[in-house]
Amino acid sequence: MTPSDDLAIARAALEAERVVLDAEVHAEIEGPGQMTYGSQAAAATHVFEQQRDIALRDKARAQLEAVEAALARIEAGTYGRCTSCGNPITPERLEAIPWAEHCIDCQRAGVR
Repeated sequence: MTPSDDLAIARAALEAERVVLDAEVHAEIEGPGQMTYGSQAAAATHVFEQQRDIALRDKARAQLEAVEAALARIEAGTYGRCTSCGNPITPERLEAIPWAEHCIDCQRAGVR
């Protein structure tokens, strides 16, 4: 496989992930309904589920930003290089996490 084939595969994976994440980010979160006498437990459950959905949407939004940044690195010609040290990111890491911006050494060191 050539480097351009690898790049095309990475771009396709990132674009597919972007579609999924965009749908998650824009999914409607249902608010709690009118509370009636005796429904406190149901209301509490619904509020918990709403908070969970908000947290999941926030996580999807952060991952969407990482995917879009990876697509921008493809366009800039810097995809596959660590944004901290500039060393190549291993193909295995990029296959597992196509939006990875750091090599494994920088990731382990907690570089941001």
